[in-house]
Amino acid sequence: MTPPHPSSAPPRAPRERLPEDRRHMIRRRWLTAVIIVLLVGIPAGYLVISAGQSRDSGRDKERESSAAGLQDNWPSQMKRRVFEVPIPSGARDVAYYETSNWKTSRLYVRFTTTAAGLDTFLAESGAARAQLTPGRVTIGERDRSIAAWTFPNTPAWSGTTVTREKPRPTTDITVDLTEPAFPRVYAVSTTSP
Repeated sequence: MTPPHPSSAPPRAPRERLPEDRRHMIRRRWLTAVIIVLLVGIPAGYLVISAGQSRDSGRDKERESSAAGLQDNWPSQMKRRVFEVPIPSGARDVAYYETSNWKTSRLYVRFTTTAAGLDTFLAESGAARAQLTPGRVTIGERDRSIAAWTFPNTPAWSGTTVTREKPRPTTDITVDLTEPAFPRVYAVSTTSP
């Protein structure tokens, strides 16, 4: 039989906490308030800024889609990429108009460029100057009326159509070569999703 073990140490009395002085309490409360403001205020501020940007973006898109006819401006890079309309740098008098419905989307573009700019545009579109047929206007009546374009049927006006494998867009190109050094290009790119 073994004798019982004596308890090793007498139980300690719980430490008494000293009362918090006023200065320490104020500092702790300020620190808590700052942390709460940072944890709540920063995300709330981000949401307000994000909502404002989203609203502005929606207004820009609404303004753009409600525009009737060509807008004197460059189409966004994304639109140029989607519709495969590579407007050459240095082009001037650039205007565009986009239409969309559940079946097809079209981008109407008009610009003036140089002879070298026309060659660049045609090459990047998948065509060449040799493919331009004199006296041929490739943009149809419906598209002409939508964009309010009128084309005289003269040899100075030439056209071609760039047909790509679906789902890539088809582009009708008509060029006014009255001033060969500064051709005016009209293009309608059509895509079906």
